[in-house]
Amino acid sequence: MKNGLFFFGSLLITLATVFLVKHWLGTFENPGYVLIGIGGWSMETSLIVFLTSLIVGFFVLYMFFRWLGWLLRLPWQLKNRSRNIKFNRSQDALIAGLVGSAEGKWEQAEKVLVKHASHSGAPLIHYLTAAKAAQSRGAYDKRDEYLKKAASHAPGSDVAIGLTQAELHFSANQFEQALETLTKLHSIDATHASVLKLMHQTYQRLGDWQGLRKLLPTLNKNKVLMETDIKKLEIDAFGGLLKQSINQGNTDAMRLLWTEIPPHIKKTPGVAAIYFAAMIKAGLGPEIENELVETLTINWDETLLLLFGSLQSSDVLKQIDIAESLLPYHKNDVVLLTILGKLSLKCRDYEKAEDYLSKSLAIDPTVQAYRLLGELYTAQGEEHKGNMAYKQGLELASSGVVSQIDAAVLHS
Repeated sequence: MKNGLFFFGSLLITLATVFLVKHWLGTFENPGYVLIGIGGWSMETSLIVFLTSLIVGFFVLYMFFRWLGWLLRLPWQLKNRSRNIKFNRSQDALIAGLVGSAEGKWEQAEKVLVKHASHSGAPLIHYLTAAKAAQSRGAYDKRDEYLKKAASHAPGSDVAIGLTQAELHFSANQFEQALETLTKLHSIDATHASVLKLMHQTYQRLGDWQGLRKLLPTLNKNKVLMETDIKKLEIDAFGGLLKQSINQGNTDAMRLLWTEIPPHIKKTPGVAAIYFAAMIKAGLGPEIENELVETLTINWDETLLLLFGSLQSSDVLKQIDIAESLLPYHKNDVVLLTILGKLSLKCRDYEKAEDYLSKSLAIDPTVQAYRLLGELYTAQGEEHKGNMAYKQGLELASSGVVSQIDAAVLHS
């Protein structure tokens, strides 16, 4: 349509020019003539005919060369047009694939993405999206195939492809494979935030606390996580390492690891409780008694308090003095009062033991307090009172069990 308008427009301009030239020359009495001679050959014509022929000849030659140029460009134009059609189809396929994947039509999305990937301006997105769709339907072999094709069609995109691969392995619970890929990416770019984030999550899921511990300085240096998140990871890492040492039954390894733990982590009740409980279980309570008391003073925690009460101290009177020094700050703490009753009973100070246990039961009755009170009365020869205390403890325990059963039934 455009070419037709151009042709007829040019023809109209040519005819108008011929008309104007003829009209202009017609105003003269003698419009003139043109004589052309070459060797023995000559041609004579009027000026009007010459100029008209010249204008028409220019038009014909111009159109001829224009047509010839179009003819020479035709193969390239056809090829380019075909490429544009394929590109547009690939863009439509990408949109359809993304929508299909979002709607859960994974196999359909996968097919349309792969079919048009080679003609796309962004084949990497096609293959990575197809890999995600393949994994969503459980086709792990296809997923790996598409990741390989993505690498061959988009050289230089190692980090993007590797990170997608690691994310897919992670979401499929293939943590060893994810860590292998992330380790390679970490060697390429040791400061990549997404790689570092996924790496620490993978270490956590694998329970590789030593690996997480080594990664912590890099996470902190590159500000990948908030300070509170870094601290939580430190707690998880050192807590996990302590548990591993405990499972191995290696108290020397526990001691060494404890010296390497930063002070602010040592003061965390959760980590401290793991270490102190293991040392007490190993019969090394006196060794950690002072540090346990110091930690308990800084961070009041029920678990640490219970550990303190379970210490087999060589000086129980000193243990009572320490517990009583804490009492003014925690007057109504049931656990502390029960521990004081337990320690007083151990020292055969029955009057003080009964006082502490009675106060504890008045605030919040517990099975342990009733049991200790029963032991106290029995030791004093008051069998009836002892039996009553044991009975109350059993009733409290049974009511607790009934309450748990009722709650379980309600939630089932």
